[in-house]
Amino acid sequence: DRSSAASDVYKRQKLALDIYVHRIVGYIGNYTAQMGGVDVITFTAGVGENDDVVRKMVCDKLAPFGVKLDEEKNATRSKEPRIISTPDSAVTICVIPTNEELAIARKSAAIAEEGKDSYGNVFSK
Repeated sequence: DRSSAASDVYKRQKLALDIYVHRIVGYIGNYTAQMGGVDVITFTAGVGENDDVVRKMVCDKLAPFGVKLDEEKNATRSKEPRIISTPDSAVTICVIPTNEELAIARKSAAIAEEGKDSYGNVFSK
């Protein structure tokens, strides 16, 4: 039956998303404990920049720590760096766009110019 199959797919998708968010929150919690607190949480790259649902799910889980998300700012798509937390949030929440291709190109050019990478591997020019 199609509706049953669709329901099963939805359940698996929701489970995967919940696990993904759980892991992100776990990393943030671990780093917060290791550093003795947190001032800023930054979302970046593909999902962090473009998925307002994931950002909201993560911030909702962090609400007991004073994280307050401005839902209107969170839902606004932009290529500009922006703050998406409310002014009274205990933690500033940012979205910072990245250009991974440019970063890779710059690193590759530096390795080619220098003739070695940060691991000590030597390359001929």
